[in-house]
Amino acid sequence: MTIEPVTELGSKGALRLPRARVVPLSAAPSSYTAAVERYLTGAGIAKSSARIYRISLTTWGWILAGEPPPTGPAHRGAKPPVFPVAAIDDPALPEVLAELAAARADEMGADTVNRELSIARKAIGWWQRQGWIECDPTIGIERRPAPPDRTKALAENQIAALWRLDVALREKTQWKMLYESAARADEVLCLNVEDLYPQDKRGRITAKGGATEWIHWQSGTAQLLPRLIARRTRGPLFLTDRKAPAGTPTLDVCPETGRARLSYRRAEEIFEENTRLLANPLASPDDIEDLDGWTLHRLRHSALTHDAEDGTSTPMLLARSRHASVRSLERYARPGVDLVARHVAERDPAARRRT
Repeated sequence: MTIEPVTELGSKGALRLPRARVVPLSAAPSSYTAAVERYLTGAGIAKSSARIYRISLTTWGWILAGEPPPTGPAHRGAKPPVFPVAAIDDPALPEVLAELAAARADEMGADTVNRELSIARKAIGWWQRQGWIECDPTIGIERRPAPPDRTKALAENQIAALWRLDVALREKTQWKMLYESAARADEVLCLNVEDLYPQDKRGRITAKGGATEWIHWQSGTAQLLPRLIARRTRGPLFLTDRKAPAGTPTLDVCPETGRARLSYRRAEEIFEENTRLLANPLASPDDIEDLDGWTLHRLRHSALTHDAEDGTSTPMLLARSRHASVRSLERYARPGVDLVARHVAERDPAARRRT
């Protein structure tokens, strides 16, 4: 963006002070959707983050158009409204956004709405620097205070029950990889076949800022991967069951099968649906549809907690989790249910007398 001074004449011919006129660096895109794609390709967003950014900015497409975004199953495949990116400068928009953002925050978790808001602000700032818009209508929206991380590690018998579920090969491989690698779900879902090094049981991911990092898995994943890949040599590792719809980004389409990359939202839905009985073992079959299953994040949390319980060193936990701060490991330092049970049993006076 460049700024040119503009000199104007007053009503009596006197010169006024120059005012700034914004000259765009390039022609503004025809629509908000096009502006999102220009941002993702022009702002240096890492490949592993682009999919999450696109999902968040698609959600904000409804909000910036003054409409509440659909939630649940209605969100899948829904197209956001079409409007020009210049509409973001509408002076009436900030008040509308505040109401819509508050309503969404009541429905979704603080982490989700804060992440979406942060991504929207980054995109808006980039569009401002291009000279396509002038205002940031989100300026009055505050981040929601995130609740403390109370995620509990799954017990060993729960992990074992998970492996016994009768699910598709894709889910078996994905869940095994998440637990064995302690990787984040979005990182695993962004893996391509060409990112894998099966002989070394590792995969290459692109972290924030474009840095290359590695995730490592064990024999369970290694045994499943060849069947999942089925001699494919490139494209997304985890695919949907259907052909990719028109307009799907090229990076998210398998060039050999034409199927699309499995989305985080769909992967989470499948895991949650399949684990409802495991999460609620005493529930009646009539009630199970109204109860919640587990989240994919619990696999990462469980793996790191079990590592900590087994005496894994702090440097290794940092390497496994790829956290930058030791303080981030505190959430995994809380003993899981199995370790607490063993602790209590070992100190049971009756058990001591028997031994």
